[in-house]
Amino acid sequence: MSAAKSAAAQEAMDLHDGKPELLVLRALKLGDLLVAVPALKALRRTFPEHRLRYAAQGWLSEALGLVGGYELFPTHGLDEPLAMEPGVVDVAVNLHGSGPESQGRIEALQARQTIGHRSQYRDGPPWRNELHERERWAKLLEWHGIEADPLDIQLNTPHVPSPVPGATVLHVGAAYGSRLWPAERFAAVASALDQAGHNVVFTGGNGERDRALDVCRRSGLAEDAVLAGRLGLAEFAATIAAARLVISADTGAAHLASAYGTPSVVLFGPAPPEIWGPPPGPHVVLTRAELRRGDTFAVAPDPALLAVTVQDVLAAVRGLGVL
Repeated sequence: MSAAKSAAAQEAMDLHDGKPELLVLRALKLGDLLVAVPALKALRRTFPEHRLRYAAQGWLSEALGLVGGYELFPTHGLDEPLAMEPGVVDVAVNLHGSGPESQGRIEALQARQTIGHRSQYRDGPPWRNELHERERWAKLLEWHGIEADPLDIQLNTPHVPSPVPGATVLHVGAAYGSRLWPAERFAAVASALDQAGHNVVFTGGNGERDRALDVCRRSGLAEDAVLAGRLGLAEFAATIAAARLVISADTGAAHLASAYGTPSVVLFGPAPPEIWGPPPGPHVVLTRAELRRGDTFAVAPDPALLAVTVQDVLAAVRGLGVL
């Protein structure tokens, strides 16, 4: 280690009660954070003396608090270098991917120890496309000598109560059109569940409120059932944790349901459930894999998603014993 690098590392330790820095790079979305929870927990157990930081977008701070032990290091994707002086980080962990962009950002940190997949810079396990995301990151750590359980997905209890305990949550939005199950089908499911005595609510982000209002109107429910755009991330997590049932595409809502053991029906389109699906538990996956086009960024819903019918969803709800 150079003198400058040693000085930078020592300065960082002095500023934070002598704790060395561990930084995890995963500058992605909520679902990506949640499937990395087993790896994050394993790192927390292995490096209890470190200051733990998670490099991702700032809006994930509340969700990161549900993991516990990590501070969010605001980072917007891989467009810019990580705002950290070389040599400050003691342990750098690449949970973002295995491409040259993420590897380059990690290498620029000049950490004492780097944990990642095999690259031009250093040895590591090869990237395997067939692994489930939870298993992928657990196996990465295991290759580096860190024990990790891919099913250790539980989150801390949210610090706020659910505004609608016991509600049935229909999360009608998704980041891309390829994952948007038709509004009229969500409405038909909502209407059937409402008639069966469920307290149905509609969730989504600020940009999904209009879609949620449309689904609500089509279902004949009152507009106050629309929570989309009204909940902070902690309130959203609390709503999922205390729900009777969650119905969602392959989104953060589905991953939260997995983390809290909330019964869920998850509708898969472009992404394979073998890679992104829920763990064993009260969760049902619906898709038609043979029809999958697999274009995540497509505007139109994936054929594998469009093949899922209203009756398929209601049958899955009955199979979970909540209808």
